[in-house]
Amino acid sequence: MIELDERLSTARGHARDWARDLRSTALELDRDPDTVHRCLENPAVRHLSTMLIPEPWLPDRPLIGGYRFDGMTAMERVVFAEEIAAGDAGMMLAAPGPSLSGVLIDLLADRDQKEWFYGRMLAAPTWTFFALTEPEHGSDAGAMQTALEPDGEGGLLLRGAKRYIGNGTRASVGVVFARDRPGPLGATAVLVETTAPGFKAEPIPTVGLRGAQLSAIWLDQVPVPAERVLGRHLSPTRRGVWSGVQMFNRLRPGVAAIALGIARSAHEYVAEHRLSLSKAERSRWERTGRRIAGVRQLILRAAAVVDARPSDGHLASAAKARAARLAEEVTLEALDYFGPGARLTQPMLDKLVRDARGVEFMEGTGNIQRLNTFQGLLQGKLDRD
Repeated sequence: MIELDERLSTARGHARDWARDLRSTALELDRDPDTVHRCLENPAVRHLSTMLIPEPWLPDRPLIGGYRFDGMTAMERVVFAEEIAAGDAGMMLAAPGPSLSGVLIDLLADRDQKEWFYGRMLAAPTWTFFALTEPEHGSDAGAMQTALEPDGEGGLLLRGAKRYIGNGTRASVGVVFARDRPGPLGATAVLVETTAPGFKAEPIPTVGLRGAQLSAIWLDQVPVPAERVLGRHLSPTRRGVWSGVQMFNRLRPGVAAIALGIARSAHEYVAEHRLSLSKAERSRWERTGRRIAGVRQLILRAAAVVDARPSDGHLASAAKARAARLAEEVTLEALDYFGPGARLTQPMLDKLVRDARGVEFMEGTGNIQRLNTFQGLLQGKLDRD
């Protein structure tokens, strides 16, 4: 059993308090993602807006319960992610801040790039995007078609399209993966401003996680200054695909925690709105609670492994796959406690069901995660138990 220390227990307690306020706006954000601006003063949103900005760039970060939290470890991120997602996963994903791009900035950016990026985050609430997935090839970096080409004047031009990009229409800056040469070392990440000529983003209608306002992005000869190429000071083997793998390894425990938060929210909803349960219902509800606790332990263990060895993401993949499945099962099960038509009479549960399904497609579907987990088993990096 992994027990949270006093510091992380403090984080959990504060995040749980913040999340209660998010529930009151969850359905409104689900109906209209533009209402995100009304939630910027929520303590959870304020925390997320500067999460993943390390100490040198934010030395006077406000303390929470006497402790400093900047989200630079997977363990810290999963604690906050579960609690905030239990309030509203849509708002968590819709919040401004470094988000996915922040992890890659930490991995690849040089000092000048970090100064520029973090400075943008600290000047005002700033949305960011991360663009890897493409319409025809998904997140397969080997088949990526978005191209990064010289402009003949010392700069670069981006040409291509990306899809399913969170906050794509809100963001002012983000990271785009493109190919600048053939072969496995040809993928490169660059910083892009959405005001650049040739950049276009449009929202994609979704069933769940509507607050995140997933978007399609088109890049028509978007200019990229040479100093915006990430990892330019590193060897080719430490840029591109390698950095993407490292990034997803670090993020997946947090995505698993979002799924866990959704499952827990549905489980708690039953207790709050079905005050009287039969003996069989009570037994079923308690069994589900034990499943949630078990998956939490898997996620915490995965976070500890990634923090110790960022290149070892096999357990994180197992945690993400298991948590996403749990979220779907628990939210659907919760409907059963309210009888036929529950999705109409219990709009919050209906939202949780839709959000749970959306998590399946975040950071790789279950099939991708199972393949990665299987590789870990073959390589002896995971216990078969």
